[in-house]
Amino acid sequence: MKLMLRVDQGDGPIEVTTNLYTIVAWERRYKTKASNIANGIGMEDLAFLAHTALQQIGVVVPVVLDDFIKKIVTLEVVDNETENPTVEATTVTL
Repeated sequence: MKLMLRVDQGDGPIEVTTNLYTIVAWERRYKTKASNIANGIGMEDLAFLAHTALQQIGVVVPVVLDDFIKKIVTLEVVDNETENPTVEATTVTL
């Protein structure tokens, strides 16, 4: 499972993608399973995922999660998939 998150700590938005390590760390901390994300995910969950993913790629973030949350200006899930995918029409010349 991968989530692309857009996080702005006040210095402009950064996009980061979660990976297996990030998801497992989230499962361990919140004693839940990744499959439960389908039922809805809270903002603290997203903040934790963003915090962990940013640390993994070397972005400087506050060590304490609550301090990181205080700095967040925006946090959102980026949707990479088209809502209504269609097959491209072909042109026929007669």
